[in-house]
Amino acid sequence: SSSKKVENMAFLKLFSIPVLWSFLLLMFSPGHAMANLDAFKDKLYDQYQVDLHGFLEARNGWRLDRDQDEKDASIAEARGQIELNKDLTWALLNMKADFSGDLVDEKMDANLRELNIAASPLDNVDIIAGRQILTWGTGDLLFINDLFAKDWKSFFIGRDDEYLKAPSDALKTSIFFSDVNLDLVYVPLFNGSQFIDGSRLSYWNGLQGRIGDRSLTVQDENLNRFGRDSEFAARLSKTIDSLELALYTYNGFWQTPEGVNATSFNLIHPRLSVVGFSARKPLGGGIANVEAGYYDSEDHSGNDPYIRNSEVRFLTGFEHELGPDFTGSVQYYLEWKQDYDEYVHNLLPGMNKADEYRSLLTMRLTKLLMQQNLNLGVFIYYSPSDNDVYLRPKAKYKISDQWTAEVGGNIFSGANDYTFWGQFADNTNLYASMRWSF
Repeated sequence: SSSKKVENMAFLKLFSIPVLWSFLLLMFSPGHAMANLDAFKDKLYDQYQVDLHGFLEARNGWRLDRDQDEKDASIAEARGQIELNKDLTWALLNMKADFSGDLVDEKMDANLRELNIAASPLDNVDIIAGRQILTWGTGDLLFINDLFAKDWKSFFIGRDDEYLKAPSDALKTSIFFSDVNLDLVYVPLFNGSQFIDGSRLSYWNGLQGRIGDRSLTVQDENLNRFGRDSEFAARLSKTIDSLELALYTYNGFWQTPEGVNATSFNLIHPRLSVVGFSARKPLGGGIANVEAGYYDSEDHSGNDPYIRNSEVRFLTGFEHELGPDFTGSVQYYLEWKQDYDEYVHNLLPGMNKADEYRSLLTMRLTKLLMQQNLNLGVFIYYSPSDNDVYLRPKAKYKISDQWTAEVGGNIFSGANDYTFWGQFADNTNLYASMRWSF
């Protein structure tokens, strides 16, 4: 009800007051605040052998164009993070938790990003059990064999880059042999990525043939059968001189919902198996990488119009130092839709036809200035096949060891509303943040 929303908004505003006062106190008496905090951290370690770190942050963002039924603010939140690490002698206990008040979603939230135990039962075996952030592969903000959960909402609204990686409740085992290393990941219950559903960001709704927003949100069907709805991933890696090689396999589900229930029209996560490889090596004064994967979708023949076809994915990249404190990198990425004739033949009426080949070029430029305290950068995605683009400019300034200011943007443009980046054009936003770390 509207009265309940008013109460929630009032509560969030009250929540933001102590955060703002904390920022003001820290700004005007940083030495006193840091002395007290350092004393508390020392006492915590001396008595309980617990390391404490974290931050307080205020972050705001604004849409530049709001044609759809979305709010003017892309992000408006106060966030705090606490990270605790304790050495148990036989293992290491890790915990990282976020607490936030969000004036866009009009709610407060607590998110446990990490809670795990890391142990080495044998000299050549490491185990991490519990909630953790998982990542591997060679792509820069492009993922082929990294099939672990992502948070695309956070990525597109201007949260810190660390929030692109969503946590997984998993068991990770690393075994180190004399010639190769083996990583095994088991996720008992499918986690899945945070996808764009219209509640915060507008998107292209293929079934409706129009841009979807808060008036056309979508839901996915839960995969909640413990053990049956599980994920398994493995990586076999080896280094030969300076050449890093890896083989990958994954068995689980599409991380974002790439299918539709033909009865309920809810989104579903079809089954997915992936095999792939990667290589990375210093080359020509820089670092070159290549990665590929075969995505074996649940619709093996391409006859089901409600499920995404199997695909071959490929990327290659090169990073090079262009000058003092100035680096650049480029990537080429390709998605090749399998069983394309069957896909076209079974396409539902009114739906836009995807290309058999979707290509993507990226470029990253990073320049460090003012004794490396100022970081200026831009990351560009451009698809020549879709004729759309996504720009991520950013400037981050380290004011002191504790204080960091950041401004940036998420800029989308495309010739058509139904292409991957073009669908987000109305979500273009600029943001700014101030963070105090301890």
